Amino acid sequence: MPPLLGHPFRVLIYTCKALALGHLAVAYGYSCGYGWGPSMLPTFLTRDEWFVTDRSHRRGRGVRVGDCVLYAIPVEAGEEGIKRVIGLPGDYVLLNSPGVGNGNMIQVPKGHCYIVGDNLPWSRDSRDFGPLPMALVRGKVVTKISINGWWPSGWFSKVESGLQPVISDSPET
Repeated sequence: MPPLLGHPFRVLIYTCKALALGHLAVAYGYSCGYGWGPSMLPTFLTRDEWFVTDRSHRRGRGVRVGDCVLYAIPVEAGEEGIKRVIGLPGDYVLLNSPGVGNGNMIQVPKGHCYIVGDNLPWSRDSRDFGPLPMALVRGKVVTKISINGWWPSGWFSKVESGLQPVISDSPET
């Protein structure tokens, strides 16, 4: 009678290959994670939402101003957060929230980005811990998942930039 699973080492080798492939897919492809908190309102809900992250944008590769990124929080070991990029290396950004402080600006240093939450009063971001090193960027949030109802096609929505161009009220001369 032939063995049911074949040689035991063959099963071990196939299991190791499957685990390695799974690790590569999550570490360098796409990953899904749960998010909560008020810092990104109204873009994201405070709870009951999942996010799909494109890990090919890790370490800031291909990230542009306006993108939402998943990052390692520098002041809390092992924690991750989602914020919007408002400044890349060489950009000048407002140090505090608009209307708060004296309007000082800083230049984002090389190898860093400046991130803020969409809900400024409830967000702990670069205004608190300074420009974020690009090495802490884990990926770009590309899709949010809200399970509403029974039809899966309505669960997914693309995460847009969220930044709008400034429109002047005065006529141009």
